[in-house]
Amino acid sequence: MTQYLLTILFTAAVTLALSWVVWKLALRFKLYPGIRDRDVHKTPTPRLGGVAMFLGVVAAFALSSRNPYFAIFWTDPVPVLSLLGAVLLIVLVGVADDLWDLDWMIKLGAQFIAAGVIAWFGQLQILSLPIGALTVGSSWVSFLLTVFALVVVMNAVNFIDGLNGLVAGVCLIANGVFFAYSYLLVRDTGASTYFNLASFIAAVLVGACLGFLPMNWTPAKLFMGDAGALMLGLLMASSAVAITGQLDPAVLDPEKIGRSQLLGAFIPILLPVVIVLLPLLDFGLAVARRQWAGRSPFSPDRKHLHHRMLDMGHSDRDAVLIFYSWTAVVSLAFLLMYIGTQQSWPGDYAFGIAFGVVGVIACAVLTLLPSQHRLRRLARRPRPTRPESPS
Repeated sequence: MTQYLLTILFTAAVTLALSWVVWKLALRFKLYPGIRDRDVHKTPTPRLGGVAMFLGVVAAFALSSRNPYFAIFWTDPVPVLSLLGAVLLIVLVGVADDLWDLDWMIKLGAQFIAAGVIAWFGQLQILSLPIGALTVGSSWVSFLLTVFALVVVMNAVNFIDGLNGLVAGVCLIANGVFFAYSYLLVRDTGASTYFNLASFIAAVLVGACLGFLPMNWTPAKLFMGDAGALMLGLLMASSAVAITGQLDPAVLDPEKIGRSQLLGAFIPILLPVVIVLLPLLDFGLAVARRQWAGRSPFSPDRKHLHHRMLDMGHSDRDAVLIFYSWTAVVSLAFLLMYIGTQQSWPGDYAFGIAFGVVGVIACAVLTLLPSQHRLRRLARRPRPTRPESPS
């Protein structure tokens, strides 16, 4: 655990320092676009924070190659190098889009290429769906399923990038929970070492988000842009595939685990989805909404979940904190269910369910009730004068 904590701190420090450098350079050379109709911010702000995050990630991987504790996933460097090559491609395309607003077909094509590099050359694929001993039927099915999953998560994370600190904070929480889950999963499956690529990627992402958040918090000095959001989505999906896509399918055989434990046994494949539940929900709603209107699913609009939060009267900061709360409650509930089934807590996953129910109710109240910002704004609004009644 100490090595992972040092990795988080190292990545955070490098990312923070480079974010400041990128911010200064972007201001000096005016590397920032104008304000778009769907943007929430009012001042032109550099969108090259993804470059700093990428360099922080690369620095962490470079350091890990010299660390004997992480030698286990450097024994065969091809998956790691394929992953970094795919991330480099997606960051370059993201930077180009942040500067010149590329056509969505070019970006989508680059996403499929990057996902294909990871699945084909890196051989990080969904080899099994651990549902009653179900395995993926063929190598091509495994390849296509993996590519599809990577592209969907990339776009889902990118779609929620609309408020200061939103993506960085949501991904910080999600990857923190996933790191804890992957670390415990490796321990519970009896591995000889806790060091693995999936946990390392999650730790690196926690560090990158932690280091970038001070520059991205309201009022933001620097945005991560498409480069940062797509990179986060790609690495998050890759870490999930690296561990849960390799699970033994027999682990969820009801005849072996008992039907009373079936929900707890499904958590290893549910939790990686749950941690990106809000981005996936926003992505699905956006695609359906735009298709219904006869538009491209990637055409921008101002109807994302965070935009709706603002329309409800929440301030930028309130909306972001509410998103954080939803992410933490849902992902922690599933993590507690997993721990409960492994540690034989009373009721197994009952504590996690109770935590989730209470948390969801609290988050729903925070979401639906008008924020203090809105109440103060209404209080300051002049009341209309009533006409005097005729005498």
